[in-house]
Amino acid sequence: MANTPAASVILARQVAVASLISLIVLGLLWELWLAPTGGGTLALKVLPLCFPLAGLLKSRMYTYRWLSLMVWLYFTEGAVRAWSDKAPGNWLALLEALLCVVLFVACTAHIRLRQRHAKSLTGAPDNESVHPAP
Repeated sequence: MANTPAASVILARQVAVASLISLIVLGLLWELWLAPTGGGTLALKVLPLCFPLAGLLKSRMYTYRWLSLMVWLYFTEGAVRAWSDKAPGNWLALLEALLCVVLFVACTAHIRLRQRHAKSLTGAPDNESVHPAP
């Protein structure tokens, strides 16, 4: 029972997985049906989003860390296309940017909460209490 993650860790994981799946579905719908550009070849942009899905489902800390950096590429695309595309593409891009922010927050929350939970289980002292800030 001691190894079971806290409810907040599980919630952060669920939000991260849901937002990643939403980004994949949005990218496919956007580029294939809702506002296609490039003859559907831009739908390939969701392929890199499929790789971290297995790591998130297996709760691999390394995946959460690098995904929290990779997601900013998709945020940048969403921000640029929200400004430059015409409707409905600009609204879809805005939704993409919003999902990227949710994914980033969920990944970083998962990392922090999981580390905090692990420290509480091991009884390790907090770094700030050992070496206070000057």
